[in-house]
Amino acid sequence: MHLRHIDDTIAVAPQIAPEDMTELAAQGFVAVVNNRPDDEEPGQPSDAEMHAAATAAGLAYTAIPITHAGFSHPQIDAMAQAIAAADGPLLAYCRSGTRSCNLWALAAAKAGGDPADLTAKAAQAGYDLSGLRPLLDALSGRA
Repeated sequence: MHLRHIDDTIAVAPQIAPEDMTELAAQGFVAVVNNRPDDEEPGQPSDAEMHAAATAAGLAYTAIPITHAGFSHPQIDAMAQAIAAADGPLLAYCRSGTRSCNLWALAAAKAGGDPADLTAKAAQAGYDLSGLRPLLDALSGRA
C-alpha cells in the first residue's frame, strides 16, 4: 500500500486491496473514498468487496467513481460531503491516486480553498495540478 499524504486530513493512493482496510483503520484513518468505476481494470476488487471490507474494519466508505468522462459538480460535491463527514483522516484511492488528488483539490477549491495552497499540497505529495489551475481558480472564486 503506497499512501501519499496531502495533509493531516487526507491521503490518496493507487488501488488498495480489501485486506488493507484493517491496516488503514490501525493507522488512524476513519473513512475511505473509492474513485474507481467497477471493471476499470481486470482483477480489480469490486466496489462491493471494498465496501464490505471497509465496513468490517470500522471505516466509513463512499464510492464516487470517476470515469474517462471527467469530473462533474455532483462528484465534486460528493467528495466535499465525504470529507466533511469524516471525523478524522480520509483515504481516497483510484488506479494511480491522480483522480483522487484532483477530486480532492476540486472539492477544496469549491469550498473556498486557495488554489495556490492546494497546488502546493498536491505537489508535495507528487501530483501536478497545473492543468487544473484555471478550474481551481474558477471554483474558488479567485479567477
